[in-house]
Amino acid sequence: MNRTVDVLVVGAGPAGLALAARVAAAGAGRIEVLEREQDAGGVPRHCHHGGFGRPPRPWLRGPVSARRAVQAAVDAGASIRTGVTATGWSGPLSLETTSPAGLERITARAVVLATGARERPRSARLVPGSRPAGVLTTGELQQSVHLHGQPVGRRAVVVGAEPVARHAVRTLRRAGAEVVAMVTEHPRGTALPGVPLLTATTVAELRGRGRLSGVAVRHEDGRSGVLACDTVVFTGDWIPDHELARRGGIILDPGTRGPSVDGSFRTSAPGVFAIGNALHGAERAATAAAEGAAASDPLLAHLAGAPWPDPGPPLVVRAPLVWVTPNRITAVARRPLLLRSGEPLNGPVVTVGQDGLLLWRRRFPGPVSPSRSLRLPPGWTARVDRAGGPVTVGLG
Repeated sequence: MNRTVDVLVVGAGPAGLALAARVAAAGAGRIEVLEREQDAGGVPRHCHHGGFGRPPRPWLRGPVSARRAVQAAVDAGASIRTGVTATGWSGPLSLETTSPAGLERITARAVVLATGARERPRSARLVPGSRPAGVLTTGELQQSVHLHGQPVGRRAVVVGAEPVARHAVRTLRRAGAEVVAMVTEHPRGTALPGVPLLTATTVAELRGRGRLSGVAVRHEDGRSGVLACDTVVFTGDWIPDHELARRGGIILDPGTRGPSVDGSFRTSAPGVFAIGNALHGAERAATAAAEGAAASDPLLAHLAGAPWPDPGPPLVVRAPLVWVTPNRITAVARRPLLLRSGEPLNGPVVTVGQDGLLLWRRRFPGPVSPSRSLRLPPGWTARVDRAGGPVTVGLG
């Protein structure tokens, strides 16, 4: 079956729904949102803690926030189809999809990749050992507990000490498990009361046959030991869900590992936009939704005939910084840029330069966590030479 729509959004999470609501309300024609899960709403559907919304509201929990986002898109006139997976491209703006109804080819005037991010599982982190049951990511844990009501183990270890890890601890406790430790490779982290925090420590091996029986850990000073447990939850270490972008030949940024975009969320492929955690791994749902809403104006301009810009100079980062987004400069940015460090920093001085010229410099007070992004004001992008070399973001 071949069909045509005006805007095709892949992913019905906070970013995709926010964009669909804005564009549909603007009267841009037929707006269709595809979601491979059976329910729309994205990750917030199984996040039962508060703090959702913009600004964050302590009483607003993830499932309620997800339902509101879905309803807003539907009320605006967008069509949301669940249980539909985009499997590949058959043209620059044509996607092949599969669903219980069969195969389809959908062609659009604009395609938006809002595919989100995922946590890398144990296998991708190259953690050695056996392959017992009881090894989960945060997403798998939350879906098991909140969506399916499945039991978890009695004693658990959480690998990570970022906000997502603390939510995992709360989910485990709600399911009746004792959390025996949080483990992080970083020199410091924030634990929860009653949970030991092992810093500068890595997981050396998983043990057990049939069911996990313990986690071998090693401190950076050489000390080692085994934490007896029947469940381990790997948190953080997010990677954008970029397979569809890669299959379409869209350029990926080496830092974010998501599609390379300019300040208007335009990828290297004319007519294809990318938004939300598909760009940079895990940010708050409110940040992803704000990016989706902000992408609506550039998308509407594209539908009205605005030209697709040249790539412009790339933005690159120097260690210990790991990524910045947007990561191409084609015009003056209108929104803050997100910058992430790979290690804890204290009062860092961030610099931006191009071809030996300093474009911007600022000290950020206080500590900076690898699980939280710095926001760089966009004004300095007006000083970038569009025909110059790469723009470098570093510490100095």
